[in-house]
Amino acid sequence: MPDFIHIHPNDNVVVALHAIAKGTVYAADGVSVTANTDIPQGHKMAIKPLAENEHVIKYGFSIGHATADIAVGDWVHTHNMKTNLEGEMEYTYNPNITFPEPQTPGTFRGFRRKDGKVGIRNEIWIIPTVGCVNDVAKAMVKENQDLVTGSIEGLYTFTHPFGCSQTGHDHAQTRKLLAALTRHPNAGAVLVLSLGCENLTHEQFLAELGDFDADRVKFLTCQHVSDEMEAGRALLEECAKFAAQFEREEISASELVIGMKCGGSDGLSGITANPTVGRFSDMLVAQGGSTVLTEVPEMFGAEGFLMDRCVNDEIFAKAVNMINGFKAYFISHNEVVYDNPSPGNKQGGITTLEDKSCGCVQKGGSAPIMDVIGYGDAVTTKGLNMLYGPGNDLVSATALTAAGAHMVLFTTGRGTPFGAPAPTMKLATNTPLATNKRTWIDFNAGVVADGTRTLDEAAQDLMELVLATASGKQTWAEKKGYREISIFKDGVVL
Repeated sequence: MPDFIHIHPNDNVVVALHAIAKGTVYAADGVSVTANTDIPQGHKMAIKPLAENEHVIKYGFSIGHATADIAVGDWVHTHNMKTNLEGEMEYTYNPNITFPEPQTPGTFRGFRRKDGKVGIRNEIWIIPTVGCVNDVAKAMVKENQDLVTGSIEGLYTFTHPFGCSQTGHDHAQTRKLLAALTRHPNAGAVLVLSLGCENLTHEQFLAELGDFDADRVKFLTCQHVSDEMEAGRALLEECAKFAAQFEREEISASELVIGMKCGGSDGLSGITANPTVGRFSDMLVAQGGSTVLTEVPEMFGAEGFLMDRCVNDEIFAKAVNMINGFKAYFISHNEVVYDNPSPGNKQGGITTLEDKSCGCVQKGGSAPIMDVIGYGDAVTTKGLNMLYGPGNDLVSATALTAAGAHMVLFTTGRGTPFGAPAPTMKLATNTPLATNKRTWIDFNAGVVADGTRTLDEAAQDLMELVLATASGKQTWAEKKGYREISIFKDGVVL
């Protein structure tokens, strides 16, 4: 197993692939460098002398500058470097677009819905429109598990604290997000559960939902019935009767929509798991499928990897508005735009937001960006899409699900157990995590750092696992019943 990786020929640092002892020698690329101190896994070591204020280069890109002179062999981290980033920026469009060579799509066994859409699960979902009925929804799930028979694969609810005492934009976002989940094709049938006095009214929800199949979507307002559990049972039986008619059939991978997310990142995220996902994304796009990249704050500082890949001027303008709009959101709350990465990220070797972002955007591969969509909006364009959403794991994974992602690929260097409503596959950046957390991790991208699989081989392995998961193989989060949502909130609570 190699000790370090030199990611780009222009980099003046290398990254430790495992914990490095003082005195370890890096000898490659015409240089020989001895570590002056112990260096943790995922952290950086200087292979060239850096003067104070000189740029630190990783991924061939500046990830910050030295705050003191750094000698060859020194550990490079928060004690001797910091970010270069500031507020909103002006961008210029210099198209650099390469479409992947088309590939014959693979297949999976999924569920064809009556409207032509495709699901990879056949579940019944209970969607509360207000937090007041959360426990009712949970009780309905617990007491009606006998309906999970035949091709029906589960009965779940996704509780939240909103739907009332919200105003303006927050109220609209809650309404939009819940309606988007109701339309998700992984749900064979849906019961929308209301209280009756919340400000997210039944009429508002119907207007947001638009056209729907009355056999697939049922509604219950608890204040309008004497026994909500009895009434709920009757409606869930109707849901089960409708959902039970669907069976798995062979479907082209070109119909898949896959969300891409990272959390609990470390210094290997941008070297193993994220570029593995990026190569998978290019493969799926080449097969006619769609992928979705979000976490806008974790694009800050790495916009150069993305902007010039926008397919035309219109999409470029949407991307600029998304990036600068999120910066304005930070500034409007008197927050520092670049108050990131997290303590856990730093422990894992990520020093600045540029460092984090350059690793994060590796998930987007190299395909053109075909569209930029808003929070709660659905993917309508084949290929790679960008989605407006924060870096927060639960909020962004929920947004990916609402955008129509059949599955979320979640890369992590630190580990996390949670799951979104869509199957959430965890990819470890390093083998120790995959070994230690066997019941969290679905795929070990640490094999790339170990030298046992190339990025292309790991991406092919991932493609096979994605197709198997789309065909019914459960993720660890699914096996444990870990499913939840979190809705993006900005304004006041009344």
